[in-house]
Amino acid sequence: MLQMPPAAPGMQEEDIDTPALVIDLDAFESNLDAMAALLAPTGAKLRAHAKTHKSPIIAKLQIARGAIGNCVQKVTEAEVLAWGGVSNILVSNEVVGAAKLARLCALSRIAQVSVCADDEGQVAAIEAAAADAGIRMTVLVEIDVGASRCGVAPGPEAVALATRIAESRHLIFGGLQAYHGSAQHKRTPGERRTLIGGAVEASRRTVEQLRQRGLDCPIVGGAGTGTFPFESTSGVYTEMQAGSYVFMDADYARNLDEAGAPVSTFQHALFVLSSVMSATRPGIAVLDAGHKAVAVDSGLPTVWQRPDLRYVSASDEHGKLDVASETAAPKVGEKLRLVPGHCDPTVDKFDWYVGVRKGRVECLWPVAARGGVS
Repeated sequence: MLQMPPAAPGMQEEDIDTPALVIDLDAFESNLDAMAALLAPTGAKLRAHAKTHKSPIIAKLQIARGAIGNCVQKVTEAEVLAWGGVSNILVSNEVVGAAKLARLCALSRIAQVSVCADDEGQVAAIEAAAADAGIRMTVLVEIDVGASRCGVAPGPEAVALATRIAESRHLIFGGLQAYHGSAQHKRTPGERRTLIGGAVEASRRTVEQLRQRGLDCPIVGGAGTGTFPFESTSGVYTEMQAGSYVFMDADYARNLDEAGAPVSTFQHALFVLSSVMSATRPGIAVLDAGHKAVAVDSGLPTVWQRPDLRYVSASDEHGKLDVASETAAPKVGEKLRLVPGHCDPTVDKFDWYVGVRKGRVECLWPVAARGGVS
């Protein structure tokens, strides 16, 4: 059931009902502009990952700053974006099941849609769905560039699958999906550079072998918020699939730059606004934001601009704070911003974004693809 909005435009931030998903609009817009500026001289294009924000509104703000479109992980997300006016969408994932493939093909009536495959059986299923819908579906071959998750081996196996796609009357070979997910969160730039160097070389080798078979490779897509500086300047990758940069989270804030300091390219723009609901014990305060309000798979949230407060544990409806001193103790009813450890699954817990600028609510945006797991 859609939740009632926790705020209204014009309201002060301290009056927002909690827990609430808050966007600091100044920081958010700065992040959008920063990514556009960083990619502009590289020639690489941004295909921003909408699995982070699940919002056609945010997707179109990215496109307005030069993104060529968006990628998603699920057909449901593609549907929400397409019906929300986004015209170029890649499902950067494998889609299995006739019903989902039929839904994906139906979207081709209103948007340019493409999908990934790493198996001949998947290609055959996509081909059958496209034939039934009377369309030609663009398919990218996903190659495993080191993440050991999805993807066919780079080189001859990828070329064979690409050839199978290119020879189909109902499919179009669109290029390579070459995302190294685990590299995004390696803390030092040296670690990230080494892993992406391997991904670039595997992709380069596969593109050359495709060329030798007479196959053009228009897209080599991948990269993320943690590594896009390496892929975008590689001369091999053409599309950057960064997503978390729009919001940032506590986990990405742990990545280091060349000087050994936290990377500061993007600002924290996404927060879970919470209220102190209990403070009966010295040194402890309890918030109304626990597991059901903030994802903890990448670590506990941090308390924004309050180093004297530490979020130390979560239960379903409660978050426990360690209070450094009696003078730092927050009062019952006090509102605190939390920086989630992982922004993507935190977003999926809410129906609404509350856009705040300089302490005042400016807008409410629905998390339109919330719960889209199919």
